[in-house]
Amino acid sequence: MAKKATPAKVGKAPSIGGVVTVRHYCQGIGDSHLLRFPKAGGGDFWMLIDCGVHSSVSGGSAKMAKVVADIAAVTKARLDVVVVTHEHTDHVSAFLTAADAFKGFSVGEVWMAWTEDPLDAQANELDKFKQQALAALQSSSQRLGAAGPLNPHLAGLHAGLDALLGFNFGVKGERVRASRDAAAALAKGHVRYFEPGDPPIELTDVPGLRIYVLGPPRDPALLGLTERASEMYAMGAGPGWPLERALSSAFAATDPAGSKTFDYAAPFDPNVGSDLARLAASPVSPPDDIAPEIADFARERYFGPLSVETAPARGRRKAKAPDPEARDQSWRRIDMDWLGVSADLAMQLDDRTNNTSLVLAFEFTDTKRVLLFAADAQIGNWLSWLDTKWQVDGAVVTGPDLLGRTVYYKVGHHGSQNATARAKGLELMTSPDLSAFIPTNQKDAANVHWGAMPYDKILTALKERCAGRVVRADDVWVADPDGQPNFSPSGSIRTIRHGAGLWVEFDLA
Repeated sequence: MAKKATPAKVGKAPSIGGVVTVRHYCQGIGDSHLLRFPKAGGGDFWMLIDCGVHSSVSGGSAKMAKVVADIAAVTKARLDVVVVTHEHTDHVSAFLTAADAFKGFSVGEVWMAWTEDPLDAQANELDKFKQQALAALQSSSQRLGAAGPLNPHLAGLHAGLDALLGFNFGVKGERVRASRDAAAALAKGHVRYFEPGDPPIELTDVPGLRIYVLGPPRDPALLGLTERASEMYAMGAGPGWPLERALSSAFAATDPAGSKTFDYAAPFDPNVGSDLARLAASPVSPPDDIAPEIADFARERYFGPLSVETAPARGRRKAKAPDPEARDQSWRRIDMDWLGVSADLAMQLDDRTNNTSLVLAFEFTDTKRVLLFAADAQIGNWLSWLDTKWQVDGAVVTGPDLLGRTVYYKVGHHGSQNATARAKGLELMTSPDLSAFIPTNQKDAANVHWGAMPYDKILTALKERCAGRVVRADDVWVADPDGQPNFSPSGSIRTIRHGAGLWVEFDLA
């Protein structure tokens, strides 16, 4: 694969502990970053952070196969560390889809956050919540799918739920877990789990480098979860409404199989009211246990479309032709609107999973310069760094101190609106050498209705703080074999290379 170096190539041969080469892959919405540190005794120390792509990206698996093949060629199929930041498909998909290729790798260790540790009690409670929320969302999707034609709002909700279920958790909910477990299996039992406050990680083969774990936090409030007396995790949005429990209770209470469960949150007793779903299923011949006047009213003023033939007179009422402009009564229907709460649960579950991201800060001990890899950390994760501190060589190192010395930022969550803190995040990165990379693809984000990725205000702030040294995975020049970046290497970036749109690579110091 051809490599292009900018004419303004700068720098000397990498010095031990002082320079790292980072190859960012540009597969679409997803993260995969290959780091190379020179070893003290010669050779290279290789670290792979994540390897995945959004499930909606056209040809995503084939793209990831190319990524894995490139990693194998560059590293000679040897990785000292594989970092799995969190359990989202766009960070782990290739460990499953390219599993056969990964079988040929030699992997020293796999690093994960404490939230993935099967022996951690709090992690198990978090996982229990995730699985219960996922089950509730799957039930919502099934209800909407069986409801027939939906109004635009509910149709959008159904599409959004299916997209989230497919992207975050796989088609059946187990794919992302299988991908994560496939990554863990690469190290043949050598899996390490980290949390903030752990002593900085020091690599024997790479002196002069310390790795600090900034997130995810242990505080349930910062994770966005609240521990309940029942030992369940539930959502803490708004006034603390337990969305997952409310949905699950409502599903049980309306179970057509007949095993009703009393819903203590419901405003009426189960015997009050009529089953709209049963009425809708037989609008002409309603069930015998539903009063005729209720069936007539529902048919004429709720279900529609109405016609004389399908609206026979009952008792003393006379049939009459309906108003042609009022034939379609479907706009009145609200029997599926209660599923709208699924959108809140889906967004919160997605956010909470992002907040479990393993965040790493790489410090060169000779220069004190820091590289920040924030995965998809959202605001709760970022805020937890403010109080995180370590005792190192008789001095105190804090989260804000590391941010202040950050010279390179792998931008969180593809540059989304809610994944880079402002006053307590980006504005603390005061180094004049700050540079940044955004693993984003605006077209792909628009296709899945993810909104602005990258978010304009964050992109503007990054360019200002980085003096223009911001590279996006979807920059036109990255995909052009003869393309040139719109800035010359400077700040923390010593050299820029790119390879046929598959990757962009920097020597950082």
